[in-house]
This record gives sequence, structure tokens and C-alpha cells, in this order.
Amino acid sequence: MRVLITGGAGFVGSHVAGRLAADGHDVLLLDALLPQAHGSGGWAPPHEHVVGDVRDDGLLARLLPGVDAVCHQAAMVGHGVDPSDAPAYAAHNDLGTAVLLAAMHVAGVRRLVLAGSMVVYGEGRYDCAEHGVVRPLSRAAADLAAGRYEPRCPRCGRELTGGLVGEDAPPDPRSTYAATKLAQEHLASAWARQCGGRVWSLRYHNVYGPRMPRDTPYAGVASIFRSALERGEPPRVLEDGRQRRDFVHVTDVAAANALALTNDADGFEAVNVCSGEPHTVGELARELAERMGGPAPVVVGGARPGDVRHVVADPARATARLGFTAAVTFAEGVAAFATDPLREPAVTVR
Repeated sequence: MRVLITGGAGFVGSHVAGRLAADGHDVLLLDALLPQAHGSGGWAPPHEHVVGDVRDDGLLARLLPGVDAVCHQAAMVGHGVDPSDAPAYAAHNDLGTAVLLAAMHVAGVRRLVLAGSMVVYGEGRYDCAEHGVVRPLSRAAADLAAGRYEPRCPRCGRELTGGLVGEDAPPDPRSTYAATKLAQEHLASAWARQCGGRVWSLRYHNVYGPRMPRDTPYAGVASIFRSALERGEPPRVLEDGRQRRDFVHVTDVAAANALALTNDADGFEAVNVCSGEPHTVGELARELAERMGGPAPVVVGGARPGDVRHVVADPARATARLGFTAAVTFAEGVAAFATDPLREPAVTVR
């Protein structure tokens, strides 16, 4: 199968490319080499690749003939700096996806694997002892300032208990990035209905591993902690460090992409891509500090605007529909990540 991988020189895209090539697929990589993710250089992939923008419909018209499927990894990622990032996020993530889908329609390409994200959920699933499953109230600034971090029931005000969030949970994006990732899904779902396409949206949870970008506001928390430790500084953990996440290794994410490529979606389908082994942010910081022989983490309190408390994934649908089960344990992955090669410091472009 010939596969176009957008964002193919990026953190996740490069691992997807390697996995698909190892499986015998013919891969073609397209990447704009954004300095926020690649620094001033960029990783030179050992595959056929083109430097270009996914919003360039003329370029896509030249690349798509003969392509059987597209793995769409290209995106601006991460929490960003502030709301002034919004035009860039919308341009790269949503306009880019719309241009790609239009070009795929013209070229007759009907199979898409989309890099989705757990950020579309906002907060995860919560249960109230009295009212069952509820959507939590937004966390009040006064509560956060006072160190009261757990979300509360909208009906009785009690603290809630976090559970596993499934794909049918109502979306509630809490950041610009999250809003653009949800819009990508809506665009892809509409495209599938209109042209009979097949789309898997792989909702990645907290991905980490080799080739992560470092020293950038667009990086993930694992990279931020490791950069601090390399400077000889303790990782700074927000809130109380007990916020729960699912940290999934990038090689498992690549494996999920390979499975999605060879399994037919029923029109548009979304699945969680996660480890199924939730841990707290504080655990990640402590484990990484121990592995690197660095200073112990410092819990600093506070929270960034748009941060959510707990997002822990239910892996059942990915197992049932794709046959995907993560292979890398938290302990194995973090031990390797302590010495994994990262990308050079990124360049912030405003």
C-alpha cells in the first residue's frame, strides 16, 4: 500500500513512517518542518519525502495520485503560549485538514487515518456518590488558588471520583488546540459521509518517547520534565501532582496507526490510543528524576488556564475494533525516555 504521511518528519509521524515501512508499505512523507517542532534543522527521514505545506492544494494534487491511504499527522500541537496562537492553530490544523480532504476527494483517495487527541474530551469521566455519572463544573479560580483541585458535582457540589473516559463521552474542548482537534474530526466525519470514505480518528493520549521536541511551549509534559532535569533543575509539577493521565509510548502509537491502516472503519470511527495503565503527573516526574539521577520534583501548585484534572482512557474499543493493545509499560518507557534522543531546542515563531 502506498501511504502519504503528513507531518511525516515529526515526532509521531516519523515513528509511523518507520513502522509502516517495516511492515512493507511504500511511504511518502510530507512535512513543512515547522520550527516550533523541528528547531532550525529538522530530522532527515530515511524515506521518500517532500518539504511542503499540507495547505498547498497544488502540491497535494501532484502527490496524491497513486496513493492508497493518508495518515494525517501534521498539526500544531501542545498547550501553546496564549490565545494569540489561535489563528496559527486554526490555519495549520483545520484549514490544513480541509485542504487535504478536498484534495483526497479529487484524487479518489478514500482511506484516512487521523491523528486525533484526548483533548477533545476536556475533563474525563466523573462519578458523584449521589448522582452517578455527571459532567463536572469548571474548576473555579478560587478553588485552584486554595489548592482544591478536584472537580465538583454540578448538582450537589461534592468532589467527584474520576473514571475511564470512553469514546462516546460528549466533547468539551478546553483550549484552542483542543477546539481545532475536534474540528478536524468533524471535517473528516463530514467528508466520510459525503464521499464514502473510511476514517479512523486515533485519539492519542499523552504520547512520549524518542524524538520528542524539547524546550518549547508546544511540547508535552514528559519533555518539559526531562529538559529541566538535564539543566540540573527539579521538575516543576503543577497542582498537587495527583492529576491522572495515560502516558502512551510513541512506538505503541505507531503500531495503532499500522492497524488502522489495514482495518476498515465503518465510515468515521474514533478510538482511544492509550496504554491502559494510568499514572499521575507526579509519578512521571518522580520516576524520570530517579532514572536520570536528578533532583526530586517540586510541587508548585497552581494550574494553567484550560488545564483539566483527570483524563484516563478506556482502551476497550481500540482492542475490540483494531486489535490494539499497548506493549510498552510505564516503567519500561520512562526508563528508556531518560536517555532517548530528543529534538534540538525549538525556535519560537510569533
